[in-house]
Amino acid sequence: MADLIKELMTGVIDSVLKEILKKTGTRTPTKRSKRQKRSATTGRFKKAVARPAKRQVSRRRTAASRSGKR
Repeated sequence: MADLIKELMTGVIDSVLKEILKKTGTRTPTKRSKRQKRSATTGRFKKAVARPAKRQVSRRRTAASRSGKR
């Protein structure tokens, strides 16, 4: 009888500890990727068309311009 109670308690304690120590919130959100298009004739994936790089719209201030602003 004592073994049965001891076994039951250790099982409960183990499950509670596993629940407490379980990692939470460590999953990172999935990165979105563009869906590849298949060619209608060959069924293979089409190669992406190389586009020119977009230019930077807002320019960052340099350290010199920031100190001059003060």
